Amino acid sequence: MKKNYCRNVLSKIVAAVFAVFTLNTFAAEQPAQEKSDMMKFLEQDYLLGTWGGLRTDLSKRGVDFEFFYIASNPHNVSGGIKTGSEYQGALLMLMDLDSQKLAGFDGGRFHISGASLHGRDHFSDEHIGDLNKVNLIDFPNASRLLELYYEHKFWDNKVSIKLGQLAVDQDFLIAEFYNSLASINLLNQTFFFPTLAFNVYDVPGFPQGHHALASTPYGAPGVRLRVDATERCYAQVAAYDGFPDQDSGTRVHLDSDEGALLYFEVGYKLNQLPDDTGLPGNIKLGAFYHTDDFADNKSVFNAMLGLGPVTYHSGTYGFYGLIDQTLYREKGKDDPAKQGVVGFFRLTGAPGDRNLTTFGVDGGLVYKGLIPTRDWDSLAVGASYLKMSDDIADGQRLVNSAAPGSFPAIADYEAVVEVTYKAQMTAWWTVQTSVQRVIHPEGSATHRNAWALIIASTIRF
Repeated sequence: MKKNYCRNVLSKIVAAVFAVFTLNTFAAEQPAQEKSDMMKFLEQDYLLGTWGGLRTDLSKRGVDFEFFYIASNPHNVSGGIKTGSEYQGALLMLMDLDSQKLAGFDGGRFHISGASLHGRDHFSDEHIGDLNKVNLIDFPNASRLLELYYEHKFWDNKVSIKLGQLAVDQDFLIAEFYNSLASINLLNQTFFFPTLAFNVYDVPGFPQGHHALASTPYGAPGVRLRVDATERCYAQVAAYDGFPDQDSGTRVHLDSDEGALLYFEVGYKLNQLPDDTGLPGNIKLGAFYHTDDFADNKSVFNAMLGLGPVTYHSGTYGFYGLIDQTLYREKGKDDPAKQGVVGFFRLTGAPGDRNLTTFGVDGGLVYKGLIPTRDWDSLAVGASYLKMSDDIADGQRLVNSAAPGSFPAIADYEAVVEVTYKAQMTAWWTVQTSVQRVIHPEGSATHRNAWALIIASTIRF
């Protein structure tokens, strides 16, 4: 019976490949009539539907789960380190347990998620050399726990607390309207979570510390407190272990020598109440601080020349501001496809005496439903600029004055422009093409400017 079920699903997938080019699957206006089995299959939320009713039954009991498979083929067409393409894949798993449905008490939610990455990893490191990383799932291959936490809401949902294994990019510094796990538009990693925030990583070639960023796919033990002071305003703060484990599996390790990573954010939600008629948006301001010691950039280069020891700063920090806004709606806020234009703009900054990068700006536009009858497709354009530390550039010039040619290219900036189109083939399957121009990979003219092409597909099941 299981064999017949699998054969039935596979046959429907093959038929769907042809059907999406001949059927207006997501047309807004359809005559009232009984839908065919094929139409029901194309429009269901998941490839495997309700799993024979199991998914629906579990949801009623308080158990919701999702699986995503992302297949991608990044290709460096020209420039960078070397041309070539690789396959990279990721299986993402998420499950939520509702305390009210399961145990009879309100306000609680238990969440668990994991990621399994495979294929040829380190694509950007081997082919382009960029800091931003052109492919969203370009991480070392491993199967690991991402998040494992309990969240509870108090006082009419005005206060919430999360405790457990957490990822920063699920709560802070994110543009909510243009990016989500189920519907990712731009594939360059900096548009998902800005590269400057990774300053808490060790600077390449510098003395090694014990600090890193608890960001997908690396979670870390932590706690997050959020207060929604009004229906429009909120404030949140979080503390994470300063060095998330990057090994495979479910290992969780705490060490006082690794310090802590702290995040703070306040936000204002524009036109998001039920009776609001204007276009919705978000304004966010925040900061982060890491308590570990960080090498002083100038002292590192002085030490190379025998001019003194490496000195350290106690902690590092950064600031950010973010706006994401719906700019245009085709059919009003009740449109299930949410056709229209969404824009986002983000600024980040950090001190140059202890960080690799000091200023970042990124932004973009996403138009959903641009092509008639393709209401669920998205066209997105994004651009990013990332400035390298002046102290690092000055240090490289100092070393070059004593040993000419040590640094053939001085650190200045890295920039990227991305254009991508995502086709919603069915409700559960997308195919996406991304073209990216990477300027000054690795933050200098060491490598030639690169052209990258990525073909990606995501299936929910």
